Amino acid sequence: MSEHLRKRIEIGILFSQGSDYDLLSQASREGALKGIAAVNADPARQIAFAPVERNPAGRAESYGALCAEILCTGSARHVVGCTTSWSRKEVIPALERHGGMLWYAAPYEGFEASEHVVYLHACPNQHIVPLLNYVFPRWGADAFLLGSNYVWGWELNRVARDIVGEWSGRVLGERYLPLGDADVSRIIAEIRATRPSFVLNNLIGQSSYAFLKAYAALGSEDRAFLPENCPVLSCDLMEPELAALDGCGEGNLVIGPYFADPGSDSPASSMEAAAHASVLVLAELIEQAGTDDPASLAKLLGSRSFRTPLGPILIDPQNQHAHMPVLIGRIEGDRFRPVWKSDAALAPDPYLSRHDARLSQARPPLKVVS
Repeated sequence: MSEHLRKRIEIGILFSQGSDYDLLSQASREGALKGIAAVNADPARQIAFAPVERNPAGRAESYGALCAEILCTGSARHVVGCTTSWSRKEVIPALERHGGMLWYAAPYEGFEASEHVVYLHACPNQHIVPLLNYVFPRWGADAFLLGSNYVWGWELNRVARDIVGEWSGRVLGERYLPLGDADVSRIIAEIRATRPSFVLNNLIGQSSYAFLKAYAALGSEDRAFLPENCPVLSCDLMEPELAALDGCGEGNLVIGPYFADPGSDSPASSMEAAAHASVLVLAELIEQAGTDDPASLAKLLGSRSFRTPLGPILIDPQNQHAHMPVLIGRIEGDRFRPVWKSDAALAPDPYLSRHDARLSQARPPLKVVS
């Protein structure tokens, strides 16, 4: 069907441009726009998407108002957007007031299940839990925890403290930086003094890049802090950010539901892939339901598997989180080289209600990648 004969559906795009975490938000924005282009270029589609874009420019307080503007000034009822958990929580009241749905395509800290959000990236049992279960038997369980000073860093480090305790490890330090703060000298000095088994890096954007560069310099001075001896673990580092590290992330560990294939035309990161997937899943649901009414679409979330750049995706209709594959990788040049992967996609458990410390110690739920 030609595009001009299809039903036109407005869709909100709400990602910051020019923020401290610009590489992450731009990856997601690109994924969403590519998803819209793919839907509009598909002659079999019954609908065509028209993006309605707003730029919060990294100001958390702007997200709610701009989300409301998208939902109130046109016909859009769905928004693909938000990079940080801070911004996601800012838009939920606007979604509730105006009956909208957010398609959230970033890893997050869990402990949330809004009927106005579809979560299409990893939650804690799909990132922090398997990553720590992989690391503890290999490097030990004495941790140094870092985070940007907002809900992502707080909650991920809280989960990490609990799991470290389950493994009889110690938290040797826990430090936070404001978003965009690149002064990491005191943190590096504390890590040098405490000598942990690993460092959990829940910093984002410029803060994360500054830390990884300083940590690489520490490793060049003291071999105890080389990645093979004391790795840095990241749940939110993406391939497009590697160029900003100037090679200083080499050898450290990451986790995600998808790793990019360098040199291919596939998505360049899991956040790009998840934003692209959000648009494709939304298109499928609208065509299945014959409407873009969020309540009608929510009833169909668990009805089928969706083909996406992340692979086949199931969505749990109870909590609106996606089943996700798990890949643990080592940074090598401009890519993440897989070292472990899950046997199958893991069902979402955003509240860690099914977490069993004894089982996680006895049998990590992952298999080695040859």
